[in-house]
Amino acid sequence: MKLKENYFIMNYFTLFFGVLVLMVVGCKMDDKIAEEISKVKVEIDVSRFEREFAQAEDKDIPVLKKKYPYLFPEQYSDSVWVQKLNDSLQVEILQEVGQAFPDFNTEQEELERLFKHIKYYFPKAKAPKVITLISDVDYHNRVIFADSLLLLSLDNYLGPSHKFYQGISSYIAAGLDKELLASDVCSAWAKTVIPVPEDRSFLSQLIYYGKELYLKDVIMPFKSDFNKIGYSSEQLDWAIENEDYIWRYFIERELLYSTDYGLRARFLDPAPFSKFRLTLDNETPGRIGRFVGWQIVRAFMQNNKVGLDEMLSLPEEELFKKSGYKPKK
Repeated sequence: MKLKENYFIMNYFTLFFGVLVLMVVGCKMDDKIAEEISKVKVEIDVSRFEREFAQAEDKDIPVLKKKYPYLFPEQYSDSVWVQKLNDSLQVEILQEVGQAFPDFNTEQEELERLFKHIKYYFPKAKAPKVITLISDVDYHNRVIFADSLLLLSLDNYLGPSHKFYQGISSYIAAGLDKELLASDVCSAWAKTVIPVPEDRSFLSQLIYYGKELYLKDVIMPFKSDFNKIGYSSEQLDWAIENEDYIWRYFIERELLYSTDYGLRARFLDPAPFSKFRLTLDNETPGRIGRFVGWQIVRAFMQNNKVGLDEMLSLPEEELFKKSGYKPKK
């Protein structure tokens, strides 16, 4: 009995020591990468177009058009922009944005931090020129990458309870927060490096969004998981606690290889809740399929020694089969 106890104790300490060594090595690697990233040179140039427009007079319109030609469609005459200068709603939006963003220093620093990580993992990537503006709360297009430009509509980041968002569904308004600006930029940038799946299956869509969220793990390590996915902490807790149940639901109903487009609206698109068609639906966060895809990609990267580029280009079904994904119970 004593021999068995000694054997057990020896094995326990061997295992403990092995895990401890792996943790120390992992921390040292993380520290080394963080140090290398800090040395990457990135400078973000920011132009506050909405501020220049707010301070302009009628005679300044031609000057602004010359400076920002891509913001003034040719089919509109100068009189349209003069009218906007004097429009009471436009003036109010500009005032509210000015109060929410008296300067852009914090956001600029965060964007520079983001693009340091991007450039470290994607050396050919270039930091864009940032143009801030307003878009009459067009939240569908609050972040736009256009060639070397990054257009940010600041009137979409005034806070979920802002008066401008009173007529907007609460699940959408929840995302109209400056705390999510960097995450939105990362999502927009991710579309430039993640191939759109050729396969229309639900599984491929899950993993496509999983790749985007894993990319945030790598290039936004300074943000929380609920910031990356745009959940509240309570919503993320629900997803983690029910991951096994969600996965069994998808398996038992044979949804993974379905090409039913309706599954997007039920489990992937922004919504107040996910649509399992059960009485508990209103307790669930929307876009739960993206969360599941995220865990699949995390499992794949944990179980396979591949680079970020290789993972992003890997066909979704192949990634799934090699992931060894098992939901937490």
